[in-house]
Amino acid sequence: MQSFVKSDIGILSKYFTVRILNQPWGNKKVAPLNFISQFFDMLFSISGTKFILVNFGGYWAFWAIIFGKVFSKKVFIVTHGTDCASIPEISYGSLRISLLKRICDFSYRRADAIFPVSESLIGTDLTFDPLITSKKQGLSVHFPDLKTPTKTIYNGLDETQWVLPKQSQRKKNSFLTVLSPSQFTLKGGDLILEIARYYTDCTFYFAGIQKSEITVQIPENVNFLGFLNPKDLLKWYQESEFYFQLSSFEGFGCALCEAMLCGAIPIGSNTNHIPNIVGDSGFIIAEKSLESAIPVMDKAIQSANKALLSINSRMHIESNYSLKLREQNLIESLERFTGQSYTS
Repeated sequence: MQSFVKSDIGILSKYFTVRILNQPWGNKKVAPLNFISQFFDMLFSISGTKFILVNFGGYWAFWAIIFGKVFSKKVFIVTHGTDCASIPEISYGSLRISLLKRICDFSYRRADAIFPVSESLIGTDLTFDPLITSKKQGLSVHFPDLKTPTKTIYNGLDETQWVLPKQSQRKKNSFLTVLSPSQFTLKGGDLILEIARYYTDCTFYFAGIQKSEITVQIPENVNFLGFLNPKDLLKWYQESEFYFQLSSFEGFGCALCEAMLCGAIPIGSNTNHIPNIVGDSGFIIAEKSLESAIPVMDKAIQSANKALLSINSRMHIESNYSLKLREQNLIESLERFTGQSYTS
């Protein structure tokens, strides 16, 4: 489970006894078995349930909707990104798959409410990546007559986990990004390598991936850290001067927020909700190209107020994307749509 799913479980556990149903849907070969297994899991779990909360639209939402209707339980779906997109040019988006889109359509229309983690998942124009011709994305684009109520609830980050370093220890002109091998191009790894070849006096770090998993030539100033546990990732957030989030599509950007809470200055792509997360505390690259990146990089490297930008980065996330705000908005929304009070 992703960290933001675990965060929601933690929030809900304060108010409810949470029954977690989670099958390995990433393995396509066992998808039919998952479908059967989930049916029986829900059958034995539905008794006494107040409502059903589904993370990500997908196959796993089907039985949630069916059981919700049969047993008169409210069903809510939290959408995160891929479940609101179809971008064949970069092989991204669950809605590219016909059957999966039909399942999402079935689920979204019958849910009692949908909770996207950013407004961009309702509707957005993608202008960052020139390869993308399917520029209009989001629920309103792929399901234009969708009548289900939607309420944007931003992801929340734990500011007590992701903290500033006790003393300044940042590596000068260092740039960190976090991604998995399958996300390398989607999250701008290819552009970062181009930037690294141009800025030979800077140092670049990739977390979440090994050098052996990259097939292109790697500049000498690029380092691969592999998978990092939260403790080690915190250390790298605190030691890096800048953090890259150069995604072509990004439903929210939790790693970006984590890095900013640790004082890393953000450099983001002009896509989805990333410019809002960066705010005035960092820099935005308008287009996925070295030509667009160079003036932004120069401005960032030569900035005279890096210490202020670092502090502002943390303050911006604390003010707008805290775990406390996520909890408040999520519980208030559940109370509104279920007609019950859970905070008294």
